[in-house]
Amino acid sequence: MLTFFDAAKRVLVGRPFGNERLKRPLLPKRIALPVFASDALSSVAYAPDEILLTLALAGVTAVAVSPWVGLAVAAVLLIVVASYRQNVYAYPSGGGDYEIAKTNLGSSAGITVASALLVDYVLTVAVSISSAAQYLVTAVPALEGSQVWAAAAGIVLLALANLRGLQESGRLFAFPSYFFIASIVGMCAVGFFQAMAGSLGRAPSAGFDIVPAAALDSGLVGLAGALLVLRAFSSGAAALTGVETISSGVPSFRKPKRRNAATTLLLLGLIGAAMLTAILFLARATGLRVVANPAQQLRLDGGPVPAGYVQHPAISQLAETIFSPGSLWFYVIIAATGIILIVAANTAFKTFPVLASILAKDGYLPKQLRTRGDRLTFSNGVLALSAAALVLVMAFGANVNALIQLYIVGVFVSFTASQLGMVRHWNRQLTKTAGRPARLRIIKSRAINMTGLCLTAVVLVVVLVTKFRYGAWIALLAIIVLWLIMYSIHRHYRNVARELALDEDSAPRALPSRVHAVILVSHVRKPVMRALAFARASRPSKLDAVIVDLDPEETQRTLADWQRLDIPVPITVLASPYRETIEPILDYIKNMRRESPRDLIVVYIPEYVVGRWWEQLVHNQTALRIKARLHFEPGVMVASVPWQLASSDAAVPNEPDERST
Repeated sequence: MLTFFDAAKRVLVGRPFGNERLKRPLLPKRIALPVFASDALSSVAYAPDEILLTLALAGVTAVAVSPWVGLAVAAVLLIVVASYRQNVYAYPSGGGDYEIAKTNLGSSAGITVASALLVDYVLTVAVSISSAAQYLVTAVPALEGSQVWAAAAGIVLLALANLRGLQESGRLFAFPSYFFIASIVGMCAVGFFQAMAGSLGRAPSAGFDIVPAAALDSGLVGLAGALLVLRAFSSGAAALTGVETISSGVPSFRKPKRRNAATTLLLLGLIGAAMLTAILFLARATGLRVVANPAQQLRLDGGPVPAGYVQHPAISQLAETIFSPGSLWFYVIIAATGIILIVAANTAFKTFPVLASILAKDGYLPKQLRTRGDRLTFSNGVLALSAAALVLVMAFGANVNALIQLYIVGVFVSFTASQLGMVRHWNRQLTKTAGRPARLRIIKSRAINMTGLCLTAVVLVVVLVTKFRYGAWIALLAIIVLWLIMYSIHRHYRNVARELALDEDSAPRALPSRVHAVILVSHVRKPVMRALAFARASRPSKLDAVIVDLDPEETQRTLADWQRLDIPVPITVLASPYRETIEPILDYIKNMRRESPRDLIVVYIPEYVVGRWWEQLVHNQTALRIKARLHFEPGVMVASVPWQLASSDAAVPNEPDERST
């Protein structure tokens, strides 16, 4: 018979899976692309908005340069893709950036990259789900104001799905990605055709004027304007998130693994760059407006925006413009975008627990994150990720613009460290390689990774300079704190291993001279008699019983029962003038240790086994405190002697009743 909590777990999570369910088929390129690309592709849903709303701080004219900012982001994306193709060929084992940094730059760099990736995965969930909530409101306007709760519900549902062992079926995950690609490409194709035909309409927000910020009322001129363009670029660089996923998933590809993974990575870069730039060019052509605060930044005919105006994301506005509001194709675009965002968040639920498990195996995170649960998922990693993402969503009100300021730091920290590690890798390979053709290939790969290193390092500096005051410092602080935690855990595990390692002094030469058993007594009842029987069966050198005198009348009754039953074990009464239970016992044990330091002391503690959770609250609390204190005493062992109460029958059915034995 299951307990209430076991039954609830089975309802939510399901029955356990056997190890044979771990086997998964290898993926061809056509399936691997949508499986691994959802994170990177989904950034198209919010990266254009971030570029547009950042430039909008300088007014309408500044928004006109958004396509060129998008082209700059696309160029960086393609260069990073080219760099990661070299990663794929050099490290096909699937360790990704963490393995590259740790192998080539040392453990400190490795955990720096790991910290950045873990923070990035948490932000992936928070940003993707918050963006999906925005698109949900676009489709169902009645939900306006409920984005936070919708996002929180989405995280909880994804966590439950992954705790149940949601399988990475290639076809299951291929549909949302291809659906999204086809929808966006189709929308952009129709939009460009309308533009060439002169029938492209104006966006719903095109009639609004943008009020520039006080320091940017002159547009993009001067240092302030240049910094704003750089800030827009760094916001749009969110389109690069997820590029590293394919390099971590090379083992999942069909043979030839490296070539297939590299080809898939190239396709991802080309598709992502094309969609990002196409959306920005269409946004400019339709006069689309996206701002951070519509009530303050938008004006209609010189007056405020209409009451109840809800700003929709860029893709939603383009779908309304190219098709028509409320049309079938409008809802198709919204559905495709929302689904890909959810799939992207689910990708983080796969990658975060796996990386956490690798770090736990290496001793940088608690061992509880290392193993799979009974549904073959890394359950503790899933719970940790969902909890962290929920905190972010609630703290930032599911505001994508606020969350995106934290997002890019971890991405480019891992990019930069990975590329530096690859340059080191190729330098080592060059010293070991003799043939000219092979050396030329290495030099070419090193040049590509060096270009990627310089570019990602520059972008990282730009991100930190332009976004630090807007929230990037939070992500940087989280990375530093996580690094310190992992370093401390690793040092602790290393010290414990060193302390417990066998050496010449570890041989059991000096055995205890005697075994001194002590039974804790409160009343002369069946549990005490069982503890007494167990202690006598172990044949200790000496056997004593002790009782703490908390209530003189109770103590006298216990002593009288002890004498009446003629128990052949001496019992000692421990005085307790301040009505303490634990301290007199500890003092008694310490005195025994001082008198006979080589004696082994075994303390027998009777405990009740109960079947209901609330019964545990009213039993065994003193025993737990005594055990907790005695564990710190050298030369002392604690033996718990269980006594099953009647209520325990419900927890363990079909077991023989041994209470009377």
